[in-house]
Amino acid sequence: MSPLTRRRFLQQSTLAGTALLAARGLRPSTFAAPAGANDAIRLGLIGLNGKGAAHLKNLVKMPGVRVAALCDVDPRVLARVAATMPETQLAPFTTTDARAVLARPDIDAVMIVTSNHWHALLTVWACQAGKDVYVEKPMSRTVWEGRKMIEAAAKYGRIVQVGTHYRSETGLAEAIEFLHGGGLGKINHIRAIVYNLRPSIGRKHAWYPDWLDYDQYCGPTPVRPLERGNLHYDWHWMWDTGNGELGNNGVHVLDIALRIAKHNSAPRRILSFGGRYGIDDPAETPNTHVALYDYPEIPLLFEHRALPAKPGVNFMDQHGGLRTGVVAHCEDGSFSGLIGGTAYDRNGKVIKKFAGDGGGGHVRNFFDAVRSRRKADLAAPVETGHVSASLCHFGNISYRVGAPAPTQKIHEALGPFPAAAELHQELHAHLGMHGIDTAQQPFRLGPWLHLDATGDQIARLDSPNGPALDRARYLLRETQRPPYVIPEHV
Repeated sequence: MSPLTRRRFLQQSTLAGTALLAARGLRPSTFAAPAGANDAIRLGLIGLNGKGAAHLKNLVKMPGVRVAALCDVDPRVLARVAATMPETQLAPFTTTDARAVLARPDIDAVMIVTSNHWHALLTVWACQAGKDVYVEKPMSRTVWEGRKMIEAAAKYGRIVQVGTHYRSETGLAEAIEFLHGGGLGKINHIRAIVYNLRPSIGRKHAWYPDWLDYDQYCGPTPVRPLERGNLHYDWHWMWDTGNGELGNNGVHVLDIALRIAKHNSAPRRILSFGGRYGIDDPAETPNTHVALYDYPEIPLLFEHRALPAKPGVNFMDQHGGLRTGVVAHCEDGSFSGLIGGTAYDRNGKVIKKFAGDGGGGHVRNFFDAVRSRRKADLAAPVETGHVSASLCHFGNISYRVGAPAPTQKIHEALGPFPAAAELHQELHAHLGMHGIDTAQQPFRLGPWLHLDATGDQIARLDSPNGPALDRARYLLRETQRPPYVIPEHV
């Protein structure tokens, strides 16, 4: 079935469904309203569990925006969230198939809040269907996907905003201006941290959820049985559907670090090490993870810890007074921030505080750009989101093609970066607090990935293992499962 034929079929199906609802005496959907009525942007919200439901609470209060369609592949989630729509508003069209939303002429824009493996394909399809897009972070699951999203947005002239909402954080903007003005002197390096308690996701015998279309849920990824307890959220920790904590919360803090350092492209090389410690479950991604980004002037360090500060407690370690955020280490002090932040002198005395708003204007910024049709108005355009997401992907690739390594080998690899070597020692102490001997359970050390001039390709590895380069290049793109395929030419 050609894309045009499929689109016509879905349009006919939604019209028939609307007639059926009317025949049953239910409230009419927004499909019955004239296009552009009340000058409202008509939005389709795709993905309603967790973050999607949180977005909906704000969207229904937002002037000039009408939630015209709700979609979730899980009919249970769809029914639960649809029931929360205010009675004062026209009932949205509801469906478990995102393609039905994209086929509707009464949808101007979509917000994509699905699991990561659907972000890119839905964005490309939406651009092809003439819809503007707000896509949650990380905007892609692979580097290649990100490039296709950029191409689709450009080709079809669409407004595409990425959900790295700290780009709209007012306190951070003020703090970054302070740093760029030399408030703390030269920035030496930036450490981006996510210390987030992550318990076991549980282990079950292989099973399939029988209450939804699991083929559609898997989409472009392989259809594999689940071995975890929950279908939702814990997909973050499986490589087919997620990108680990590096791609979950790590993309936020790395995005902030990029802004502070004025980095607008990928680094020249990346190295990663870590492991999964203290937990027995089927998750595949590391829960102790470091990625080092070698920018010549200001290197970036990402670090994730999922185990508590010590056994028997539910609080986490801190760095620079934070458990999640960025710490910019400068010649005259440091800055710690996430929502706003604080500048300290070299003795730890507070110099200046910056009050933040959490980036609450980010979604509104998207709608403003939809109205203006000026991509330059966006706080987080797709090109910017691609750089942040790619840092996550490269960090994960280095880890995935790595191998267990003794402490000395890791120390040698980190030698030119004293801050990274110091962090390596910190992690030994952190894990030792939990009775984990890294001599017996060594870190997996990935090779240095050297990127080419485009920042999208791996030129070479610092590794004697030839197949590792082939594997690393494969992970830049991976494979797609028909018919859920992004074409080479979007």
